[in-house]
Amino acid sequence: MTTAAPATTPQPHAEAARRALNTVFMVNGAVFATWAVNIPGVRDGLSLTPAQIGVALLASGIGAVISMSLVGRWIARWGSAPVTRVATVLFLLSLLLPVLAPSLPALIAALAILGATNGVMDVAMNAQGVTVERTLGRPIMSRLHAYFSLGSLLGAGAGSLLIGRVSIPLHAGLVVATTLLLAAVTLRLLIPDPAGDTPQQGTQTTATPAGPVLTLPVLLLGLLCFLGMLAEGANYDWAALYFRDVLNVPGGAAGLGYAAFVATMTLGRWFGDLGRARLGDEQIVRIGSLVTAVGLAVALLWRDPVPATLGFALSGLGLSNVVPVMYGTAGHALAGRGIAAVAAIGYGGFLLGPPAIGFVADHVGLGWALGIALGSAALITLLGGRAFALIRR
Repeated sequence: MTTAAPATTPQPHAEAARRALNTVFMVNGAVFATWAVNIPGVRDGLSLTPAQIGVALLASGIGAVISMSLVGRWIARWGSAPVTRVATVLFLLSLLLPVLAPSLPALIAALAILGATNGVMDVAMNAQGVTVERTLGRPIMSRLHAYFSLGSLLGAGAGSLLIGRVSIPLHAGLVVATTLLLAAVTLRLLIPDPAGDTPQQGTQTTATPAGPVLTLPVLLLGLLCFLGMLAEGANYDWAALYFRDVLNVPGGAAGLGYAAFVATMTLGRWFGDLGRARLGDEQIVRIGSLVTAVGLAVALLWRDPVPATLGFALSGLGLSNVVPVMYGTAGHALAGRGIAAVAAIGYGGFLLGPPAIGFVADHVGLGWALGIALGSAALITLLGGRAFALIRR
């Protein structure tokens, strides 16, 4: 992994910012998971079909992609730390909107806002992560994403305990209050971006300094990120519904597959920086995507809760470092603009994947529709070698 020379920010401040970012990533994951485990309840409460919930999820992806097309400019103007602070507060509060939505149109609007605020927060906190990584002079991106997954695991675990015992709005309100408190304590510790934070020498772009980056390496990174996020989004948005609707697992236990996916993703990201140092980014991505394809094949073909849980666990382990590698590589090459470009392309996977699975599920069933995620993981394995070869040129 290539890192730039450390910035002038004092080392203790960078360490404090790293710890603060751990919390920022964690609360993002907790809020994301809280929504994910409540999708079945919201769906049932509004009596939505798979296609209708797919349309609602599509709105979330559209909101994210639109905001990501703008956030690179905001980071270039104000810096990643201020944008992260504002976006975090807005995202946490936005969780209340979909769980209070009284109809499908209201749910669509609420998820568009939730997706937009999450898109800004995602890019900004990863750009801040690159700033801290450069300052410290050592890789931290996989560990940061591990805290996102840890937050998702905590959110899923809390959901399994609370679903059926408290109302969905009360559940969401408790999560929002807790995460806002954590954010208030930590967001002030983020550090400014280095003065003149620009792409590395030799990186050619077709954009103005604050505009989108359109280079072949960025497009290839974006494609891999697209496929990885499609598979990741399928696990997040459909795992609980797969366990409930296909495997007939009742109540909070329907979150077992989701929890297994998030648990192994957390584990893989926790040790991801060590694995990347030994195997390299390319092998981590290609081997991991192969493990994901095998895991999803087990979950979808062996329709029993125990092997399905194992399959989703393998899926999480394999996908754990795909997005951190894409973000880190883009960030070191093109700063915040690179992350914004790759993230915007990648979020097309979240935009198209879960809704497409919903539409296909209406015709062939959810079990077969999730094969789209399996195929995406297999494509990462096949295309990863070519993509990294061009990036290294």
